[in-house]
Amino acid sequence: MNTSDNVSTPSINASSQGKAGLFRGSDGTNHLFTFLLICSLFLLWGCCSGLLDNLNKHFQNSLNLSKFQSGFVQWAFYMGYFLIALPAGVISRRFGYKGGIIVGLTLAALGAFWFIPATNINTYWAFLLGLFVLACGLGCLETNANPYTTVLGPPESGATRINMAQTCNGFGWISGMFIGSSIILSATQEVNTSNAKLYIPYLGIGIAVAVLLTIFIFAKIPDVRAAEEFQAEAEGRAKKSIFKRWHFTLGVVAQFLYVAAQTGIFSFFVNYVRSNVADSTDRSAGYLQTLAFVCFAGGRFFGSAIVGLTKPHIALAGYAVINTLMMVVAMAGGGWAGVIGIMTSFFFMSIMFPTIFALSIRGLGEHTKFASSLLVMSIVGGAIMTPIMGYIADRGGMRVGFVIPLICFAVIAIYGAIWQKLEVKDRASTA
Repeated sequence: MNTSDNVSTPSINASSQGKAGLFRGSDGTNHLFTFLLICSLFLLWGCCSGLLDNLNKHFQNSLNLSKFQSGFVQWAFYMGYFLIALPAGVISRRFGYKGGIIVGLTLAALGAFWFIPATNINTYWAFLLGLFVLACGLGCLETNANPYTTVLGPPESGATRINMAQTCNGFGWISGMFIGSSIILSATQEVNTSNAKLYIPYLGIGIAVAVLLTIFIFAKIPDVRAAEEFQAEAEGRAKKSIFKRWHFTLGVVAQFLYVAAQTGIFSFFVNYVRSNVADSTDRSAGYLQTLAFVCFAGGRFFGSAIVGLTKPHIALAGYAVINTLMMVVAMAGGGWAGVIGIMTSFFFMSIMFPTIFALSIRGLGEHTKFASSLLVMSIVGGAIMTPIMGYIADRGGMRVGFVIPLICFAVIAIYGAIWQKLEVKDRASTA
């Protein structure tokens, strides 16, 4: 399904681009409808990710797993992202953003519907397989949707648009956590040791994905490209390897560490509450995490405005410093002080993924799609670091395990602080 004859080609020398509107391209095309359609994908993978964070504690109960073993829920999920990222980039370059989205939705539907037979098989590998295939689909969607939002309007407002789209992702996390807490986790002190209802939320996701797939097949999705890409083609000049552009290379490292921190916090929040708050249950802890995701979504809503009003890299550095301090509170405080510290971190994690993404691909032109694939591959940080965090928690206690996100946020703060110097240097070296 080649969409090359539907490519929107921006005018390189268009004037007053910053005044053209948040969703108006330099050729005058209004991309608002396309942007809203893409936002539905952010809502979808947010819901799937929210469900995922209930599964750690549930499988600890139903399959008698340790925290280290339950961490492989995230390993299977984020390995799907890691392995699909480069093929998704190839698909995007060959068939355009629309082709990549359709492939992603197809894989996501297969993974979601697999949970029906997986529930009957009722073994850990069967559930992990379903999560892996589902994640391959979502990874393909992320590889396409994240960079796509940055080109649906003036380039200088790309960070604002991706943060706006990620607000929908935040609301998806809330819905996923609420559904998971209601269906998957136990309402009493007695643990839920049954997997019989585990297919229900994934059946709903499969149906929703099938509807979205139908819409995207028939919708007109322009394959908009960054202005720098057309400029490079017009001038025929060679580009410096993206691996020598430090604002991108260190951005991949920052994204790896951010997803590691986010996934660890999301995955072991319920465990932290259960071990630090007396009389808490799995379900009450799950509802607390749902409230934390309200903070997360609120942070993305307000973060869109903050990133639009200030320099994105400064906002990133400031938020990372605050989250580093919140991890200190979680480790040292314990009790309700620690829980509140972690819940606060949800708010200040909100802008990190989209802002790192937008900062990393700034000015990469024809390399944008490949760079996006590498940034999505960096999500493997969640697969690698979550079992390590669980291993530390098994031996030293849940509070000690939060040293992993503490280190991650500290490094991200440094990246945000030095990003402008890196980007200026990279731009000068490619002039």
